[in-house]
Amino acid sequence: MPHTNISPVVRDQARRLRRDLTKAEAAMWNMLRDIRPFGARFRRETPVGPYIADFAWLSARLIVEVDGYSHLTVEGRAHDAKRDDFLKSQGFTVLRFSNEQVLEGPDYVFVSIQQSAAAFLKQDAAS
Repeated sequence: MPHTNISPVVRDQARRLRRDLTKAEAAMWNMLRDIRPFGARFRRETPVGPYIADFAWLSARLIVEVDGYSHLTVEGRAHDAKRDDFLKSQGFTVLRFSNEQVLEGPDYVFVSIQQSAAAFLKQDAAS
């Protein structure tokens, strides 16, 4: 008997997404790995209920999303709003960054994540 409420379809999709990171997602993963020594424990393409978070630190209830062009459409924005409402109802903080922000302004992205995660990081990471 499974010990999770994650459907096999969502779990398989998450595995596929972990294998096929975009350039921006790969850059984000490298950023998040840089704060790992300070206690951050992000996971890639993690199922959360019926959704898959690009990057999630489950114990800190922090999700980082890297948004490509599909998120700029009316449908994409509506889906993101519904998704964010669900994730927030589960106690998560959701940070969204565009591909361009990640690739062209990584310092801003890194500092934003570090500030949101500061309460969960070892003290020497916050300075």
